[in-house]
Amino acid sequence: MAESIRYYGTGKRKNAIARVWLTPGTGVVTINNRPADKYLGRAVLQAMIQQPFEVTHTTGRFDVIARCKGGGISGQAGAIRHGISKALLEVDPELRRELRPVGLLTRDPRVKERKKYGRKRARRGFQFSKR
Repeated sequence: MAESIRYYGTGKRKNAIARVWLTPGTGVVTINNRPADKYLGRAVLQAMIQQPFEVTHTTGRFDVIARCKGGGISGQAGAIRHGISKALLEVDPELRRELRPVGLLTRDPRVKERKKYGRKRARRGFQFSKR
């Protein structure tokens, strides 16, 4: 039996990396073998994942299977959104005109700043004591 059509996209955000596969279906989202609502929890993150579909008017046309590693839940949600956007380009390259202006194809470069020596965190110094 021939394997069904699958479209792949890799998404990144902060320290999270998501491998995303889209298959024609009814809009079921599975992240690390768990339903999206159970994995993400917050409604804001679930809405974030649906954004590429809403922008391209393809809501409910694809099932999403995502594998995430690294970072936290918020970073992983952003990585999945990025991966879905890139996978949608494989479906139809014409969707670039809708995804690009919204900024869904751009990898968000913001990552945590490294800790510096002589400081408590990246910029926070130690508390000064006069006496």
